[in-house]
Amino acid sequence: MLEGVMWSIVIPVKRLSLAKTRLSAALVDHTADPLLTESPSSADPPPDAALLPANGRIALAMASDTVCAALASATVSVVVVVTDDRLAADTLSALGARVVPDAPDDGLNAALRYGAAMVAAQRPDSGVAALSADLAALREGELTDALDQAARHARAFVTDVEGTGTTLLTALPGQDLDPRFGIKSAQAHHRSGAFGLGGGWPSLRRDLDTPADLAVASRMGLGPATAAQLVLLAPALAACAC
Repeated sequence: MLEGVMWSIVIPVKRLSLAKTRLSAALVDHTADPLLTESPSSADPPPDAALLPANGRIALAMASDTVCAALASATVSVVVVVTDDRLAADTLSALGARVVPDAPDDGLNAALRYGAAMVAAQRPDSGVAALSADLAALREGELTDALDQAARHARAFVTDVEGTGTTLLTALPGQDLDPRFGIKSAQAHHRSGAFGLGGGWPSLRRDLDTPADLAVASRMGLGPATAAQLVLLAPALAACAC
């Protein structure tokens, strides 16, 4: 175990209008205001969160809560967000994250490799961790515990609640993060030599892709930004979580 390791967290955030599309139908079904369900006509990011479609607004709220939880962890020294979305960049920067553009513009793993290489060059004594942007119920204590356990291994990962995806991937100083996110990423990370961490960490494992995920996370306790958006966008859906 590497004693006293601090971590640089890299969080990828896609363009908000394209994020959380699997939640779109559920949010539309529970939303009366057409402004919240129609995408802006311009290809550029909207200047105001109120002009985003519902899926974009919930995605921004989730990313905000994830960033805040990561920043609150005692072992996290910096949170770097990789995104080309202007509104996400402005919002998450205001929360304390360092935001860099997605220079590779070649998908999730390329964005993570870019962000990891950047923080490794600037903070060579810190470990690097990739964290999902949709952990809206994340507790900083769970993240801290997982990172402490990850410090025992050159590379490590935490699976999602289903056991097939990955919510956290870590690499100690001097190690290549080697992200392999996508379908069956947990298997891919295991095959690449990363160690699967076995802690409980329900809030760290609960990424939010479906209405059922939202309902479970709501019972666990959503972060303030996501909770507020869910009540505003889909009060009936929020009530189902009670």
